[in-house]
Amino acid sequence: MAEHEQDYDVLIVGAGISGINAAYRLQTQFPQLRYTILEARSRLGGTWDLFRYPGIRSDSDLFTFGFAWHPWDQGNPIADGPAIVSYVNNAAEKHGIKPHIQFNHRVLGADWSSADHRWSLSVEDNQQSTRSISGRFLIFGTGYYDYHTPLQADIPNLSSFSGQLIHPQFWPADLDYANKKVVIIGSGATAITLLPKMAESAAKVTMLQRSPTYILSLPNRRRTLLSYLLPTALYRKLQRISWLLTSRFFFLFCQSFPTIARLILRLSVKLQLPRHVPYDPHFRPRYNPWDQRLCVCPDGDFFKSLHTGRADVKTDTIASVTPTGIDLTSGDSLDADIIVTATGLRLQIAGGTSLSVDGVPVHLSEKFLWHGIMLQDLPNAAFVIGYTNASWTLGADATAQFLVRLLGEMDRRGVKAAVPRVPAEKQKVLQPRRLLNLSSTYVTKAEEHLPKAADRGPWLPRDNYLDDLKFAKKGSIDEDMEFVGEGEKKAV
Repeated sequence: MAEHEQDYDVLIVGAGISGINAAYRLQTQFPQLRYTILEARSRLGGTWDLFRYPGIRSDSDLFTFGFAWHPWDQGNPIADGPAIVSYVNNAAEKHGIKPHIQFNHRVLGADWSSADHRWSLSVEDNQQSTRSISGRFLIFGTGYYDYHTPLQADIPNLSSFSGQLIHPQFWPADLDYANKKVVIIGSGATAITLLPKMAESAAKVTMLQRSPTYILSLPNRRRTLLSYLLPTALYRKLQRISWLLTSRFFFLFCQSFPTIARLILRLSVKLQLPRHVPYDPHFRPRYNPWDQRLCVCPDGDFFKSLHTGRADVKTDTIASVTPTGIDLTSGDSLDADIIVTATGLRLQIAGGTSLSVDGVPVHLSEKFLWHGIMLQDLPNAAFVIGYTNASWTLGADATAQFLVRLLGEMDRRGVKAAVPRVPAEKQKVLQPRRLLNLSSTYVTKAEEHLPKAADRGPWLPRDNYLDDLKFAKKGSIDEDMEFVGEGEKKAV
């Protein structure tokens, strides 16, 4: 790459849902700006291309998880990983985004220069050579999963197991589990996805859980009369709005009336269970609906697998792993040829990139996040973080729409940098809150490594797409924001 090609107006890190969406909003609003997407891997798609375990699928509907500007055009609201990757790839190609992606470019560090008002990124390519790429604004579309290190679970004597031990994040492409006995440790979305798929060919698959989670069956192919009567574009728009509002109202209902929500979910599950699998203790969670993320199974595939006799659920704790299986605290044991540790993912913001301002390191966990987008004291940088109680893409798009407005406003004012600051009068009264409003183990374990939200002002955690979209379009940009460096206006 020539020297002049190493300098951009906007740098986007990550070519997944967040990065592709940010690129579209940016080039649509400001076609003159030079931007690039730096992707560490050789393919786009992010999480959906990385995870290759059997049956991997979305746990949000694709009508809201898909892009508003490139509607999901299939009838099924829940889609598998390869279909999502194909969809993202098609969107990037159709809208001219793919040529802007530099694959095999991993960002190691990013340093802001106050003198130059620019970011300088240290980037490693697939030849392990490092070079510098600079830009005026930096957007992290890296999600919040650590792609390299899974969440470590405390499982007694796990190393003593003589069979195959697998973490879903690093699924072997050549794994043969046909006619094998499999134990999946965990009860989250990954475990609930794996069980029905592996049970298709395995001798027996047992989901071993310490405590159960809420599972909601969802019809996965639905076509209404309106789909025949209305123009396709209008129908897709109404479909997206319908799913957006329905999911939001259901979440609010669960939060406001947890006892009734428990009853509804319990009745739904009981109707789908075979007689030999009891509701209690296997499907009676200890927490209220949506205190942790609700798991979705398309067409009730999880429950259908329990009827085959090749799938089962065990609620217990592990006393010890043995060479041939797992001994449980109750005295029971599970034989296993394969153990899958579906115990959660390790959370990480900015893809592990080292951040600094004028050479001084910035520690994410010590800072508050402004409107869930920009980090306290960090100039011209944004972090795309979606919702835990709705489709990720909704949050990503609210962020992207705010960022294009911010860039336009900075140009209009003739400033070079925007820096969120906690005013002196707020520093003593601002009370930290969890950034992600879930009580799941993987969230609580990561809390000390993530940025903080607070109890007031622009530092509150995000949780409502409609509120965030309203802020993105018309909200105050000036509250607790410092604008730096008067400069010449340039049309963007």
